[in-house]
Amino acid sequence: MKSSYEIAMERLAKASPAIKLTNAQKKQIAELEAEYKAKIADREILVKGELAKAAEKGDAETYVQIEKQLISDRKTFQAELEEKKEKARAGGAK
Repeated sequence: MKSSYEIAMERLAKASPAIKLTNAQKKQIAELEAEYKAKIADREILVKGELAKAAEKGDAETYVQIEKQLISDRKTFQAELEEKKEKARAGGAK
């Protein structure tokens, strides 16, 4: 007898079957992830210097503004990454 979890997983697999990726696609996605991880790290290093300057000056408003900008930049990079990964996945489906 199957559990409700197993039944739900079977239905999910029928509704949207798992996409099989080629080795080239997997490699491309891994490269994209590494590239964007580096971009985010680079941005964080730059912003941490700006945050330190704002903290030294005691400028809380600028500090908060810079933090918000960093969060926004991370979201932007993450969205770009997901878009490129989807293109890489779709490229092999043709």
